[in-house]
Amino acid sequence: MLWSCTAADFNVEAITWKTYSNSRYGFEFPYPSNWNSLAGPENDDGIGLISPQNKTVEIRGWASHQLVNSIDKGLQSGKKIQPNFQTVQGVSGVLVVEVDRQATSMTLTLTHNQVQYYWQGRSNSQEFPNYYRLFYYIAQQYRIPKS
Repeated sequence: MLWSCTAADFNVEAITWKTYSNSRYGFEFPYPSNWNSLAGPENDDGIGLISPQNKTVEIRGWASHQLVNSIDKGLQSGKKIQPNFQTVQGVSGVLVVEVDRQATSMTLTLTHNQVQYYWQGRSNSQEFPNYYRLFYYIAQQYRIPKS
């Protein structure tokens, strides 16, 4: 029932934004400036951020090199998922919303030059409709290096 996942009070202009830029993989995305960052991994492949109002609401962005063998296996098995989403930058990817009783997540996956880029927004399932538009907006703004 994604059509009911709208937050009437979401206003992009009313939010003060910061931009996370990843030094290792070069991706970036905006996030509300009052969100708190979690301890990042030592390899600098991404970041996690949590809402100051609700510690169960988080956004994450990360990337990893795609192994050549996994690319070949995916093509051979026919399991390649067709893109269903496009960022403002014009990059096509796959956006999936996974719902279970406790938590719901929205995950964006982009693949470019043998690197897989990910972004995820997550909250408890009852509150997800309140964050859907925020998560969707951030996913649209996700940027990767296009060299």
